[in-house]
Amino acid sequence: MMSLSGHYVYPHDVLAVICLLTVSQAYVNVALNKPAYQQYPYSTGDDTYTATNAVDGRKSDLSMDGGQCSVSNDRQTATWWVNLSNIHSIHHITIYFRTDHHQWGPSDELTLYFLRFSVYVSNTTDRLQGTLCFKDNTFTRATIPAVFTTTCPVHGQYVIYYNERLPGVTYPDEYSDDVSNDLCEVEVYGCPATGYFGSNCSVPCPDINCQYCHIETGTCQGCKPGFKGHRCEMDCAGGTYGAGCKETCGHCRDANQCSINNGTCLTGCDAGFKGNLCRTVCDKGSYGYDCNGTCGHCRDCNLILKINTMRFSRCLLLLPY
Repeated sequence: MMSLSGHYVYPHDVLAVICLLTVSQAYVNVALNKPAYQQYPYSTGDDTYTATNAVDGRKSDLSMDGGQCSVSNDRQTATWWVNLSNIHSIHHITIYFRTDHHQWGPSDELTLYFLRFSVYVSNTTDRLQGTLCFKDNTFTRATIPAVFTTTCPVHGQYVIYYNERLPGVTYPDEYSDDVSNDLCEVEVYGCPATGYFGSNCSVPCPDINCQYCHIETGTCQGCKPGFKGHRCEMDCAGGTYGAGCKETCGHCRDANQCSINNGTCLTGCDAGFKGNLCRTVCDKGSYGYDCNGTCGHCRDCNLILKINTMRFSRCLLLLPY
C-alpha cells in the first residue's frame, strides 16, 4: 500500500489510474462547458453552487463553497444532467464527488449521500428512456471512491446522475436519510463526432450506412435514417422511412417515391394533400394533386374529381368512396 495525494491506494489501483489516464488522453471530454441542470438547487441564482460548475473543468477545490461544485438541497431524489448538445459516442464517465477536503472514507459523512447512486446515458432528459451505465449496489462508506469512473460505450446526448431515498423503501443503516448532488466535476470522454471509432476517434465505422458504431470495436449500434439490418445493409421497406424505419410515409402520389431518409414525397402528394410529407389536407377552396387546383363556383365541389355532387354541402378534399 502506498500514499497518493494524501489517500492510501494499492499498487493495482495505481496501475488502473495510469491506464485510465492513457485512455483519457486519447478521447475528448465532450461534457466540458456544456449546459447542465440540477434538481432542487441549493441557492437559485447563486453561481457558487450552480449545476454548470460540474462541467467547467475546475476541480482543485472540492468543497461546498469553493465555487467549483454543483450543490443541491437534501431531498428524497437527486438529479443532475449535462446536455452534450448532440449525440456523442461515449467511452467512459468520471465523477469527482464533493469531499470538503476531508479525509475520504468511512469517517466522512458526505459518503452517506452518494451510496446507491446511478449513472445513465440518454437521448432525452428522461433517464428511463436511456441506458443504465452504472447503479451502485455494493459500495459502502469505506469503499466508495472519491473519484469514480465507469466505462459505458454507448451513444447519447444526456449524461444523467441520479440517486434516491424513497419512502417505504428499506435502506442499509449507513445510508443517509436524504440525497443531494454534490458533484464537483463530471467528465464524459468519447469521440467529438459520430461515425468514427478507435482510441483516436479516427477510424470510420466500417458499415457505410452505419451512423453510430461501438467506440472500441466498430460494431454498428445504429443505422443512418433510411436503413436497417445488423450491418445497415437494407433499405427501409416501402412506405416507411427514418431512424430504424419506424416512421410511416404520408399520402405520396407514388407510394414507392417516399424518401427513405426523411419521408419527403419525391414525386409530390396524392390528390387532396400537400406539404413535404403530404400529411396536410388541402385548404377549403383548393383540390387535386398538391392542392394546386382551385374550386369553381359550384355548390358542392369534389376536390379530386372537380365535379358537382349533391352528396356534399361543401368543397371536399377527398373522394366520398
